[in-house]
Amino acid sequence: MRVLALIFSLIAAPVVAHEFWIEPTAYQVSADTNLEANIVNGQEFTGAKLAYLPQRFVNFVLFAGEASARVEGRPGDMPALQQAPVADGLNIAAYQATNSVVSYETWEEFQTFVTHKDFGDVRSLHDARGLPDNGFTEVYSRHAKTLIGVGDSQGADRRVGLETEIVALTNPYTDTLDGGFSVQVYYRNDLRPDTQVEVFEKAPDSRVTISLYRTDADGIATFPVKPGYSYMVDAVVLREPSERLAAQSGAVWETLWANLTFGVPE
Repeated sequence: MRVLALIFSLIAAPVVAHEFWIEPTAYQVSADTNLEANIVNGQEFTGAKLAYLPQRFVNFVLFAGEASARVEGRPGDMPALQQAPVADGLNIAAYQATNSVVSYETWEEFQTFVTHKDFGDVRSLHDARGLPDNGFTEVYSRHAKTLIGVGDSQGADRRVGLETEIVALTNPYTDTLDGGFSVQVYYRNDLRPDTQVEVFEKAPDSRVTISLYRTDADGIATFPVKPGYSYMVDAVVLREPSERLAAQSGAVWETLWANLTFGVPE
């Protein structure tokens, strides 16, 4: 297990980023029960619940094994996901948000984000492209998944087609978790070795602890989990936007956020 020494609680952590995730009302349900989950935007595993609004997402899909179904709803629905499971077993909900843009008034603001997400020497790349120190923008997209156990909860997570994606190598509802929980991080069809992974652990009393890990040569990170807790895993890609996207958005940088949530049974 490779973990950074930096582990900090919600009280001590600086506010340097906003996450976006899918949070089920229950991580395990019976086979005859609808799935329900909120789309949430916030920080440190707490935030505002968002309604089902088709203009805000590119795809919103459920998977179970080889079967899949689009998430259908009415504009304004909350929770955003209210639908029958695809099948008995492990169901995966995946959501790709439409692009959004954020502005940085100073380089220092952007550097805080760069440092927190461990992107390396972005300043040299920024300068080499002749970009301004002040008043520039970033375009970003969210690629979120959650794991919901239905009935016996049997099954495995898999790639579902997100451009950047976190795949669980462990089924939290059926596997032995003594050796920890493992995830594998992808960007397009490539693994992401030596990449920072941020893990948010929410206790039953809603207290959140945040830990930083790094993937190994196979893009895998492993971390301990606790019964009765829920988890959010986050990894971010930074890249130069395509000419078309830069022209559309005015942004000089692009980020793609991969997110995975799951619960651990008591």
